[in-house]
Amino acid sequence: MTRKFIIDTDTASDDAVALVMALRWPDVQVEAITTVSGNVPVEQSTINALYTTELCGADVPVYPGAARPLTREPVHAQFFHGKDGLGDQGYPPPRRQPEATHGVDALIDVIKANPGIVLVTLGPLTNVALAVARAPEIIHNVSRCVVMGGAACTVGNITPAAEYNIWVDPEAARRVFHSGLPIEMVGWELCRGEANLNMDEIAYIRNLDTPLAHFTVDCNQQAIKANQEWLGDPGMALPDPVAMAIALDPTICARKSSHYVDIETNSELTRGMTVVDELGVANDERNRLLWGPLVSKAPNVTVCWEIDTQRWKEALYSTLK
Repeated sequence: MTRKFIIDTDTASDDAVALVMALRWPDVQVEAITTVSGNVPVEQSTINALYTTELCGADVPVYPGAARPLTREPVHAQFFHGKDGLGDQGYPPPRRQPEATHGVDALIDVIKANPGIVLVTLGPLTNVALAVARAPEIIHNVSRCVVMGGAACTVGNITPAAEYNIWVDPEAARRVFHSGLPIEMVGWELCRGEANLNMDEIAYIRNLDTPLAHFTVDCNQQAIKANQEWLGDPGMALPDPVAMAIALDPTICARKSSHYVDIETNSELTRGMTVVDELGVANDERNRLLWGPLVSKAPNVTVCWEIDTQRWKEALYSTLK
């Protein structure tokens, strides 16, 4: 049975690989792609999404969305992904044009028309926050909302406390996390360590010798360099494809549990921190003296803590052949 996806993305190099995975997965039909400001401005994100769909031979509509966070100034990550977000490889402009409908309207329309659809978010949550505020009834049509974002009880990648996607628009993330959507949080830490593609694995992808395999390695050249020199990881880290792998095959998440998760929006020191109540202390009667009168903080997010690293990589390879 075909599963329907809608993907919201700030398309840069790892997002593009995640799009390839979804567009190439045998039982998944991508109904729409919406773009948002994040890694690159929304105009460039849209160009990159269109180029990636063309590379896959897919005729999926791409809808440009929010050009800035809800209340803050845009902050892009071209230092990590290159000026064009795809490693500055000189890719030609796409032949197709984006749709005229705004991405937020497209999210609402597509989700309304497809009960049970899977929503995958690969960038800041601005579009999704605006969509659920305008049409909260769409929440009940989403069977899973897989969010690449946050860092569960660990260090961040843009500040010591926060992951980039959440940090860029923490107000949007907070709205979405408290919206009632069935959120599965796939933090950036899950792409680190053994989940990195090492040099031999990168060479294996190159040796597949397909256009999509070459694209995967080439568009991430700048990201590989930044990942190694700035973050100290051994190879190619692909946070968005890891999240997409879990969306495509939920069993790749090897350990998960549900918790109350909130987003810090007031502190500049910890802006965008995903605060996970791993031990359930916010609802513990013994903490009344610290917390004051207890307000129920029921679990609102399923947190993925561990992945099967080999199976995630095999899922990626299968879509590049």
